[in-house]
Amino acid sequence: MPRDSKQSNSQCKTVTERITEKHTCEKLILVDENDQEIGSELKEECHLGDGILHRAFSVFIFNENKQVLIQKRSKEKMLWGQFWSNACCSHPRLGESIEDAAHRRIYEELSLESELNFIFKFQYQERFGDVGSENELCHVFIGKSDTKPNVDPSEIDDWKYMEIEELTKSIEKTPDQFTPWLKMEWSKIIGTHHDQVQRMLEID
Repeated sequence: MPRDSKQSNSQCKTVTERITEKHTCEKLILVDENDQEIGSELKEECHLGDGILHRAFSVFIFNENKQVLIQKRSKEKMLWGQFWSNACCSHPRLGESIEDAAHRRIYEELSLESELNFIFKFQYQERFGDVGSENELCHVFIGKSDTKPNVDPSEIDDWKYMEIEELTKSIEKTPDQFTPWLKMEWSKIIGTHHDQVQRMLEID
């Protein structure tokens, strides 16, 4: 009996092809500068050229020793592959709240569950050579976990915990190894929002 050609093709796809297919079909939430929804667009389209402003989030995870979790993005990533970044950065699905999306993605990427606290949101645009751009209105959360991450290899190549001061010095010394949003967000976390973050980390 002949095999299902669709099933056979799916099984033969490389990791890169599966990621590209997922990346192409997923739709993101377009927003204005006030974070009001104005439509949707395919993920790939949102990241080509100068990018289209869309809703996103970043999550920072700390352990009981107040060390921060960072990850090296998969080499298969369209933008900033093999760069070090924060624990998780992604986008909500259509009709999904930003909080639900953040919880969903830290579990999908890291197998972690944590209470997440919103800190701030900001808008940024950064270009990655001739490949494309990030153009996001990004919500930033922090959480705490002492569970060892079990990472999705299609998303993450490596991970480690770092002391707060160690990460700050590493960014200052080798800024080209880190994603632009991590650098912007970290400067706010250790600066304007330092006291707020410290209070959150003290809560059991």
